[in-house]
Amino acid sequence: MAEMEMRMNDEQLWEAVLTRDARLDGEFVFAVSSTQIYCRPSCPARRPMRERVSFFADPEAAEEAGFRACRRCNPRSIESSDGKSKLIFQACELLDQSEEPMTLSRLSESLGVSSFHLQRTFKKVMGISPRQYAASRRTNKFKQGVREGLPVASAMYDAGYSSSSRLYERAGEELGMTPATYSRNGQGAVIKYSVTHSDLGWLLVATTEKGICSVKLGSDKSKLITDLNDEFSAAQIERDAGLLKESVEQILEHLSGNRPAINLPLDVQATAFQRLVWEALRTIPYGSTRSYGEVAHTIGRPSAVRAVARACATNPVALVIPCHRVIGGDRSLTGYRWGLERKKSLLEREQKARIEKRS
Repeated sequence: MAEMEMRMNDEQLWEAVLTRDARLDGEFVFAVSSTQIYCRPSCPARRPMRERVSFFADPEAAEEAGFRACRRCNPRSIESSDGKSKLIFQACELLDQSEEPMTLSRLSESLGVSSFHLQRTFKKVMGISPRQYAASRRTNKFKQGVREGLPVASAMYDAGYSSSSRLYERAGEELGMTPATYSRNGQGAVIKYSVTHSDLGWLLVATTEKGICSVKLGSDKSKLITDLNDEFSAAQIERDAGLLKESVEQILEHLSGNRPAINLPLDVQATAFQRLVWEALRTIPYGSTRSYGEVAHTIGRPSAVRAVARACATNPVALVIPCHRVIGGDRSLTGYRWGLERKKSLLEREQKARIEKRS
């Protein structure tokens, strides 16, 4: 309830429940301990005693606490309404069209909603905040400008950056290289790679001077190398088994069950949401699994299950970011970029190694 308490205190929330204030439907829900049911503020049902009521920012938080939705007022219908999607579509349009950075208060004022409601709804639908969305759009606009031949400075100002320092601050996170290097279509970036055989087929590991940028698994050695060249088409790619010997050995030891954790520096491109998911995946214990829904709850985006699945599917460094430890809500293996058989084998190996370590 931290976000809700910043905007309204319990007395104000209770007053909204007593007056059945429909304007706050979708802003919060209230739950009743005696019935284990939660409702929207405007629910027509008889009001419970105050001491039996608690407040939650959304249905997901109430359900996580053990409450179930009221069948009479159907509080979840607010969350799934077309109005929410329309609101976020309009917000994205305003952010896309704005030539200058737009604050949350200015954006919410333009849309006629509260800043709190817009921030919470935007995160639920998009998986990221309006600020993160706008930052990503600026980066993409900069990329498009340099692709079209604009000088770095022109592309930077056209994209809405106030100074070169702001652009360089985000370069490592969103470009994967410096703006100057990116403006030359990646010329000058050097990627070293090594390919070796493992128990799960061929293993390709590639690195920049900053860290590991790609880990691939497959049955066709040539295809792995071709995929690497396609993925980093503008970079200078060279084979160098010596440079990567330590990194490859660490991954092979991990595959054999002798090294639970892989501690390697990474240099991967990612959106803010992808980074959030990938960091959560790295906290899943060796030999354990989480569902996509559980990962979504972990990062505080309970309704972004599909977005979590997409982030797992786009993980560029297999094993180092253990996306194989994420499974379906029904405990099925679901998809895996490197094949379900490999995913099954990885999980079985990890569980076996964990059991053997305990005994």
